[in-house]
Amino acid sequence: MTDDERFRIASITLDDSLALRRTPETEHEQATAVFDIIDGNSFRLSDGPPGPYAVRISILERRLIMEISAPGETPAHRVGLSLARFRATIRQYLIVCENYYEAIKRLSPSRIEAIDMGRRALHDEGAEKLIHALSPGIETDHDTARRLFTLLCVLRLRT
Repeated sequence: MTDDERFRIASITLDDSLALRRTPETEHEQATAVFDIIDGNSFRLSDGPPGPYAVRISILERRLIMEISAPGETPAHRVGLSLARFRATIRQYLIVCENYYEAIKRLSPSRIEAIDMGRRALHDEGAEKLIHALSPGIETDHDTARRLFTLLCVLRLRT
């Protein structure tokens, strides 16, 4: 098994038992993020077993919980992160996303592009915060962190 196969997420699930608001856009964002993560990612437990990993993400008591399982390993490695450090970025990102989806319906391409640039900048900011929050215990690349941030936003929107 190559490092590319061992240090990656092979499956990802979200605990959406607290799901409150499900819009078509939210469902699309979640499905796209999950597909993109499975399609290509870089994810490694720094002091844990190699994968490929099965990851379950939930929110419990204002904390992001990631349960990470490697083949043949029990119990799962559990990571809990306070959502406080992400609160402002998530709030801004969700507002810009709402504006973006509304803009697509009625604004010019140049205005849509301007809003999308802001959305991408906030997405990048969230990804960098996530990379920092996960280190040194978990190593991941920027693209994987962006997709994980999307899933964090989806879960946050639902709770």
